[in-house]
Amino acid sequence: MLHSAVRRVAAPGAAASAKRGISVQSLLHGSPEAKAAGDIDTQQHSRLVGRGKYVHGFETHRVKPDKIDEYKKAAERYYKGIQEDPRLHVKLSGNWETLVGDQDTFIHILEYENYGGFDKTSQLARSSEHWDAYKAMLPFLNSRTSQLNQEFAILPTAPPRAEGGIFELRTYQLKPGTLLEWENTWRRGIEARRKSVAPVGAWFSQLGRLHQVHHMWQYPDLQTRKDVREQAWQIDGWAETVSKTAQLAKLMDASILSPLSFSPLK
Repeated sequence: MLHSAVRRVAAPGAAASAKRGISVQSLLHGSPEAKAAGDIDTQQHSRLVGRGKYVHGFETHRVKPDKIDEYKKAAERYYKGIQEDPRLHVKLSGNWETLVGDQDTFIHILEYENYGGFDKTSQLARSSEHWDAYKAMLPFLNSRTSQLNQEFAILPTAPPRAEGGIFELRTYQLKPGTLLEWENTWRRGIEARRKSVAPVGAWFSQLGRLHQVHHMWQYPDLQTRKDVREQAWQIDGWAETVSKTAQLAKLMDASILSPLSFSPLK
């Protein structure tokens, strides 16, 4: 009786679903058409806001607290090695240790000649002495993550320089589908910020953690950072930019970084 009742109740719904052409797969994951449309939107947004010339790899290493010194030596050997190898299609943008934020965390940003450069570099590095240098870092790590990003077209990454001080890396986890709106809003506000300090770079994620935006700034010290940020609120357009971009983000992080001795940006 119970099975008959279930069949009598379920049958109309099943028939309706069949008429509408709705599958369990579509209900759980979205229709193929909707997924394809979403992928196209993401690709179009990337083409509209991205520079497209380079791919920037963000490598984040969380190091065992009692192995910091050993890790720094191993990291210098590896990253300087790949930087100086003319066979590889990669340049170092910068290497940092976190002072405020996730402790015992190191961030390395590498610049590849687009995805082809990333593929060639990865293949060559794994079949050369650089692979041994990379593996030498691993015993000192608790965890590691990687992410591939594109530069925003409005803000290419700064070339190597040695101005001293600290760096601030700000990371925003955007609501899916809001990248283009975020870039349009930030584009207007960044001109206001340029009057007081020039950004080091700005990127949006393509692989790894998605829907993320990063931008980086350099200051002589934390007091100067505070003064510069307070001055920015007096410039027309900046307050509106902060308000609107904050509404598009789900999470926001600000980390203070110190450059490592071998970092091209310091």
